[in-house]
Order: sequence, then C-alpha cells, then structure tokens
Amino acid sequence: MLKMNFFLFLKGLAMGAVNKIPGVSGGTVAFVTGIYEDLLNSIKKINFNAFKILFTKGFNAFYEEINGKFLTIVFSGVIASFFSVSLILDSLIEKYELYVFGLFFGMIVGSFYVIYFQLERITSKSLIGIIIGVVSGLLISFAENYNVGTSDLIIFFSGVIAISGMILPGLSGSYLLLLMGNYTLIMVDSVNALYFTLIESVSFDFTFINDPERLYLLKVLMLFTLGSIFGLIFLSNVLSSLLKNFKTITVSIIVGFIAGSLIGVWPWKNEDMTGNVSLFFPDFSIAQTWITIFNILIGILFVVLLERLANKH
Repeated sequence: MLKMNFFLFLKGLAMGAVNKIPGVSGGTVAFVTGIYEDLLNSIKKINFNAFKILFTKGFNAFYEEINGKFLTIVFSGVIASFFSVSLILDSLIEKYELYVFGLFFGMIVGSFYVIYFQLERITSKSLIGIIIGVVSGLLISFAENYNVGTSDLIIFFSGVIAISGMILPGLSGSYLLLLMGNYTLIMVDSVNALYFTLIESVSFDFTFINDPERLYLLKVLMLFTLGSIFGLIFLSNVLSSLLKNFKTITVSIIVGFIAGSLIGVWPWKNEDMTGNVSLFFPDFSIAQTWITIFNILIGILFVVLLERLANKH
C-alpha cells in the first residue's frame, strides 16, 4: 500500500511539473499513467451531496465519499512539484531545452502505444473522433498570441482555462496562458510572490502588506486558484459523463488531440523576439541531433516499459 501511494505521489509530481511547461499537458500524464478516469470520477464527487454528507455525517464520511486519500496524494504531488520538480525542470529546459523536449516528444509518442488499447478497435466513429481531435490540436498549436488583459474576471477565467491542461490530455494550460498573454504574470510573478511571502511570514516579516505590487500579485494568485478549482470540478463532471456515456468517441478525440498537440513539443524550433515560434527539421550531420533522437527513443521506451510493468502487476 505504501509503495502504491508513493507511485501515486510521483504521478502527481509529474502532472504538476509538466503542466507548468507550455506545450505539455498534465492530463496526458494522468491518461498515460492510468489514473485519468479515477481522477475525473473522484473530482466529480465533490458536489452538493458531498457537502451535505460533510455537515450531516462529519469530515471522515465526506473524505471517504470524494475518494479523499487518492485526491490528497495526487494533488500533494502536483503542489509539491511547483516548488521542487518544476523548478529543476525549468533549469533543465533553460540549459538543455532541445534534449528535454526530445524526451517529452518521445514520451507522448510512446503514450500512443498505451492509448491504442483504450480504443479497443478502430471504427468509423473512432476515426471521426481522432480527426476532430487532430484538427482541434493543430488549430490551438498554430494559434496566434492574443493579449486579453488582466482584469479580475479574466484572471479568474484564466484559472478555468489553465486547469483544463490537468483534465484534458493533450491540451497545455500553460500554452493557453501564453496565447492569452498572462503566462508570466500568473505562472512566474504571482507564484514567486507567494514563495517570498511564505518565506518572509515564517521569519515574522510582514512588511509585504505595505507593498501594493506584492498584494496585487497575491490577489492574482487567489483569483487564479478560485478559477482553477471551479474549472477542475466543472470540467471533471463534463468529461466523466462523456467517458461514461460516449467512451469510444471521447477517447478517440483525446487520442487525436494529443496527436495534434505534438507540434507544441517538437524539439527543433526557433523563437523570435516577439515570441513567435517556427519549426524546422534537424541537421543530421551534428551530434546534438542524434543525442535528441536518442532522448526521443528513451522517452518512447520509458512509457512502453512503464505500461507493461503496470499490466504485469
């Protein structure tokens, strides 16, 4: 049981870490590692009935009703990643971006081996779903940046949109924030503001209450968090119902969406001063390309072996 909880925590770490990276989806990690439907169904149980149980039967009954142990372990990993794994990952991307994205690309390609068995068999219905998913993923991948502003309402809905990457495999919440022009404000500035506030509070230094910029960033993070919670519960209910009633077409669209969004983690790309990204084919005459290809193969093998190990046990 302890070993199972530990691996569940690691899956949460991985979800939180990759969800912070534009182009990569935490939902894809949940899907590939086999906790996707459990995650949706557990979050779906956080509803009016659950809170009724909380006030009538107490916290223990409420905790059991919403599969609290599962959610606590997974989201402990997600939260921990923002202050640990994601910081390491940010550093690795800064120094070895090509190699890291090569590994991610390989892991997503390898995930199709796992997802193939979710489809059971290809039918005309599942084929249509795959095409819809691919087209949707490509449209988002090639979308132009559009600054929508930073009003309180926009920040709240940014939370709803960003958390979609945790629920929808193949959809990067961080990438959507980049398109909206709010990525730095929310994922960097406000998170750093919380980190420094916690450090100062532990040292009994509360001078930040006189800092308007710090207070604004903390408000941004609070609104974003509220939006994320709302989006998490709303989207999980919608997707859980879709998987229950229309599993084949829903999984097919997810498969297509992941395929269409692969362009977002293509390792060989350039970014200009305005933030526009252009893709190119690698130069096979340099060692850097072959190291990246090796990382892609490692990513594919890792996911395939992980899936086989999970099936074995």
